[in-house]
Amino acid sequence: MKGQNLENFPERPGIIFMGTPDFSVPALKALLSHGHNVLAVVTQPDRPKGRGRRLIPPPVKRVAVEFGLEVLQPEKASDQRFCEVINGKGPDVLIVVAFGQILKDNLLGIPGWGAVNIHASLLPRYRGAAPIQRAILNDETVTGLTSMRLDEGMDTGPILLQEEIPINRDETAGQLHDRLAEHSGPFLLKTLHEMAENRLTERKQDNAGATYAPKLDRSMSEVRWDKPARAVSAQIRALDPWPGAYTLVEGKTIRLFSSGVENVDRTDVQPGRVVGHSEDALHVETGEGIVLIRELQTPGKSRLGAGDFLRGFSLDRGTLLGR
Repeated sequence: MKGQNLENFPERPGIIFMGTPDFSVPALKALLSHGHNVLAVVTQPDRPKGRGRRLIPPPVKRVAVEFGLEVLQPEKASDQRFCEVINGKGPDVLIVVAFGQILKDNLLGIPGWGAVNIHASLLPRYRGAAPIQRAILNDETVTGLTSMRLDEGMDTGPILLQEEIPINRDETAGQLHDRLAEHSGPFLLKTLHEMAENRLTERKQDNAGATYAPKLDRSMSEVRWDKPARAVSAQIRALDPWPGAYTLVEGKTIRLFSSGVENVDRTDVQPGRVVGHSEDALHVETGEGIVLIRELQTPGKSRLGAGDFLRGFSLDRGTLLGR
């Protein structure tokens, strides 16, 4: 895939698959279930997790081991010694899905057809590490998947194929993540099939239209109730499941998940005031409109639906959140 000529791309290329988290798994499984020739799987090293700091293998490694595939776990995939290992396997193409490292030309140039990446946005919008969460945070109604040829930049390579996918009303980042991950398997197979039939022409990205999706962090988590309801709800949904939005109630932290809005034009409100609740949601006024919060959590406890949570933690009408 060097240059723009996709002629003679094999129907069953020799593939090195590179991926790490849960998002990568459906794409790998799709390749295997359709008989593709996966020469090896490259994933990040096992990392210590939990109180015992036990080494935990990445989700992609667990799947690869289950299918009896060779697993490679370099600290730096573009290290020259590792590139020699990959070169020795003679791959036709690298398939990269949420691997987690910026790859250099010394690796990308090894296969005759380069590297194909699946990215969870409609590039050039939302380049970077958190395209799903940022799309929710910005209250987008449409996102999608892009297959692209990797270069050394951050999601800057030429586009091969794109598919628009609507964002459902009140959808959380976790829910959208899972839907896009499931779409990525068939989408990858379609990309490879159309490459093999020489039906794709790569096109350069319009850098003038680029937007960026940097990682989320905990500093984004505290809710400001003086914002409009749509912005507050988008924040809660974008940070669900991690790192989770939160508010304070008499100095106690409550994490907030799974939200919606109503009366978005209402301005006779007091930001952060509880105005009631139903069995499935806590109703809170914002700077404009009302947010419906469907799941809540206190430290050390499980997240609960609003009805169950409020039976154990009283948030009476008139309670002010955020203090």
